[in-house]
Amino acid sequence: MEASKEAFLREFGEHYGYPNGPKTIDEIRATEFKRLDGLVYLDHAGATMYSELQMEAIFKDFTTNVYGNPHSQSDTSSSTSDIVREARQQVLDYCKASPKDYSCIFTSGATAALKLVGEAFPWSCQSCFTYTMENHNSVLGIREYALDQGAAAFAIDVEETVHHGVSTGTAASMKVLQHQVQRRNEASSLEEPTGEAYNLFAFPSECNFSGLRFSLDLVKIIKEDPARILEGSPFCNGRWMVLIDAAKGSATEPPDLSLYPADFVVMSFYKLFGYPTGLGVLIARNDASRLLKKTYFSGGTVATSIADIDFVRRRKSVEELFEDGTISFLSIASVHHGFKILNSLTVSAISRHTASLAWYVRKKLLGLRHENGARVCTLYGDSKALFHDFGPTVSFNLKRSDGSWCGYREVEKLASLSGIQLRTGCFCNPGACAKYLGLSHLDLRSNFEAGHVCWDDHDIIHGKPTGAVRVSFGYMSTFEDAKKFIDFVTSSFVALPNWIESGYQLMQGSESRLGAASFYLKSITVYPIKSCAGFNVESWPLSTSAGLLHDREWVLTSLSGEILTQKKVPEMCFISTFIDLNKGILFVESPRCQVKLPINFITDSCNGGSEQIKLNGQRYEVQSYKNEVNIWFSNAIGRPCTLFRCFSSNHNFCLNKIKSASMGREVQSMLNFSNEAQFLLISEESVSDLSHRVSTKDVQKGACGAASQISPMRFRPNIVVSGGEPYAEDGWKNLKIGNKYFTSLGGCNRCQMINIVHDEAGLLQKSNEPLATLASYRRMKGKIFFGILLKYERSEPVGRDGDLWLQVGQDVHPNVS
Repeated sequence: MEASKEAFLREFGEHYGYPNGPKTIDEIRATEFKRLDGLVYLDHAGATMYSELQMEAIFKDFTTNVYGNPHSQSDTSSSTSDIVREARQQVLDYCKASPKDYSCIFTSGATAALKLVGEAFPWSCQSCFTYTMENHNSVLGIREYALDQGAAAFAIDVEETVHHGVSTGTAASMKVLQHQVQRRNEASSLEEPTGEAYNLFAFPSECNFSGLRFSLDLVKIIKEDPARILEGSPFCNGRWMVLIDAAKGSATEPPDLSLYPADFVVMSFYKLFGYPTGLGVLIARNDASRLLKKTYFSGGTVATSIADIDFVRRRKSVEELFEDGTISFLSIASVHHGFKILNSLTVSAISRHTASLAWYVRKKLLGLRHENGARVCTLYGDSKALFHDFGPTVSFNLKRSDGSWCGYREVEKLASLSGIQLRTGCFCNPGACAKYLGLSHLDLRSNFEAGHVCWDDHDIIHGKPTGAVRVSFGYMSTFEDAKKFIDFVTSSFVALPNWIESGYQLMQGSESRLGAASFYLKSITVYPIKSCAGFNVESWPLSTSAGLLHDREWVLTSLSGEILTQKKVPEMCFISTFIDLNKGILFVESPRCQVKLPINFITDSCNGGSEQIKLNGQRYEVQSYKNEVNIWFSNAIGRPCTLFRCFSSNHNFCLNKIKSASMGREVQSMLNFSNEAQFLLISEESVSDLSHRVSTKDVQKGACGAASQISPMRFRPNIVVSGGEPYAEDGWKNLKIGNKYFTSLGGCNRCQMINIVHDEAGLLQKSNEPLATLASYRRMKGKIFFGILLKYERSEPVGRDGDLWLQVGQDVHPNVS
C-alpha cells in the first residue's frame, strides 16, 4: 500500500470504504463499476453512476414480470399499482415522512416538482417568495409565478452560524441580509400584507455550488418565528410555508421530515443512484398540498368529466390530483433496485465515506503552494453562515504563481486529457456563483454583453473568473480517484523551482540560429470543404482575398442551419476532395457513396439559390446546390445536410475591380470558412520533436507495440515547412515564401480534434495524444499552441494579380525582428 493511502486511512479509515458494510469499496468497484476502470468520474453532484448489478436486476425484473398501465383494473395494471405504492412508501421512508402527514407525487424530475409548486401555489398580491441566494435556477424560476401574480420576492443571505438548534430550545445567533424586494405590480406594494396571505420560503439542503449544507433548523424558524429571519419585513405576519430543494443533498443526507416538517421537498432519483433519469418526486405535506390550486386536468386526475359542457370532478387523493397522464411506471418500478443499494450500505455510511474523500481533497488543495509561496487554490464556501456541514462537493478556482487566474475551461480540458471528468461553470446557481466569486450586478451584465452565457468558454472576463471548478463524490468513489485528481492539479498547475510558466517558451531571440538555418516549403494542402479531407499539390494559386484559392470555400450545414465540423461529425474526415483548376471542377469521394461527385464551380454557381449563414459571429453570403448534391453528402456522413459555397471569392473579385486600392487591402483580409486565419503553418521539425516526446512517454508507461509516427496532416495545415530547429516558427513575425509575404498572427490554439485519426481499416480512433503531451510543454494562459497562423500580405497593386502561386520547394525566409 502506498504511503499516501496509509496516511489517509490513519485519518479517515473509520469512515472510508464501508468497513462494516456487505462489501468494501474495492469490492464494489471491482464487481459493480468495471466500466470506470481507467476513468476518474468526479461529477456526482451532476449525476451519480448507476451500478452494473443494479441494471442487471432491473433488466431481470422487466424481462420476468409484466407491468401494465396502472390506470386500469387488469391483473398487470394491479401489479403495477402495487409497485408504485411500494415506491411511494420507500421515498417517504427515505425522508422519515409519515404517510399520514405526507404524500409522494412523482414528476419528471426535481425541476418539474419545483415548477408544480410554483404554478399551483396560492399567490396573491400580499404574498411573498423568499429564497436564499444559494439556490438553483430551477428554484429561482418560481419567482416568475410569484411576480406575475403580484406577489413580492426577495433573496436573503444568512451570515452567522446557529450554535444550538432551535429544537433544543436554545436561542440561535444569526444575521440575515435582505436583498432588494422585487415587484412587477407597483400598485400591490401599497397594500399592507395581512396574516391571511400565504408566503413561500425556499432553500437547498445542500448548495450545489459550494457543497455547504444549510441547517434544517431554518424550517422551524420560518414556520414558528419568521420575524427572526425577516426582522423588520412587513411579511412577517403571513402564513409561511417552506420548500427544501434536496436534489443535491439527499444523496448523502436526506432531510428528516419527522424532525423538520417542511411543506415541500423535491428530489431526483438519478442523483441518488444514477438510474432512472427523467423521474423525480415532490414530497408534500397533506395540509399544504390542499392549498395548491391546479387548473389543468388530464387523464388520471379526474373522477369524471363531460366533454361538451363545463363539468369536471377531480380525484381526491393528492397523488392522483397532481400526476397528469400515465406516470412513468417502468422507471418507478426500477426505483426499488436503487434504494436496495443505498439501504444495504446505509445513508449514514455513504455520507461518512464521501465526506472523508471531500475533506481529503479540500485539505490537499489548501496545502498547495507555488515555488514563490503563493497559494494555488481558492476554495469556495468556507465562510460563516447558517450551515452545519459540508456535503461531498469541493468548489474552487486555481491561480498561477503571478496571481492571475487559471480559467476553469483550461482545468476541465486538461483534466479530460488525464482521464478525469469534472464540472465547471456556475452549475445553474447564479446567486452562489456571484456571491463566492465577488461578481456585482454590473459584472454579470457586462459579462453577458461581452457574449458570456451558461456553458460557454468565456471563463475569464476582465481578469475575473466567471465560474468555478467543481469535484464531487458518490458512494462508489475511491481514494484513488481523489489521489489522481490531486496529482493532476499538482503536476499541471503548481509552479516548482526552475519551472517555466506552463512549460511554454517562445523561440524568441534566435536570430543567430536563423542565420545558419535554411527553410523550404515542404508541402501545400488545400481543404475545399470545411472539416473534410484535403489534397496535396506541388503548386497552387493564392486567392486575392482569402488564402489558398478555393480553400474552405464550401461548408456543410445541418437542416437546422448548424455548421457541421469533425467535432460533431467525425465521419466528415472520410470525404476526400480534389480540384481540377483547368476544368473548374471539385471532385468529391466517400467510401459510403459508390459514385464520385463532380461539382462544376463555374457553371453550377448559376444553378443554385443564395442565402445567408452565420459562422464565428460572421455572416456569409452563400450559394446553395440542387437536391442531388445534398443527398450525396447526406449519404456520405450518415445524416441530412446541405452544401453551401461562400460567395466571398467571386464577390471580392468584383469588388477589386471597382474599389480603390485602400479599400481593396481591407477586403484582402477576409476569410472563407476558416476558423481563425487564412493559413496554418506547421514545422516538420516541430512535429518530429512532438512524435519523439509522445513515443518516450509511451515507453515510460510500458506501452506495447511500435511507436506510431505523428503525421503533420494530423493538424490540418495548409503549409508545412522543413528546416531549422523545432518550434523556431514561434518567434517569426513575418516570412517570405518565394516572393510572397506573410504576417504571423501568432500560435494556433489546439483542441481535442488532433487526437482523432482514422486507421487503414477506415475506423475512427480517439486517444489523449498528442494533445496531452502538448499540454505538458506548450501551454500558455489556458491555451495549447502548436503551429502558427498566417495572413497573406499582398504586395501587387489591386487589379494586377501577377504571379500568385506557391510552389513546393520554394525557400522560406523568416523574420523575427
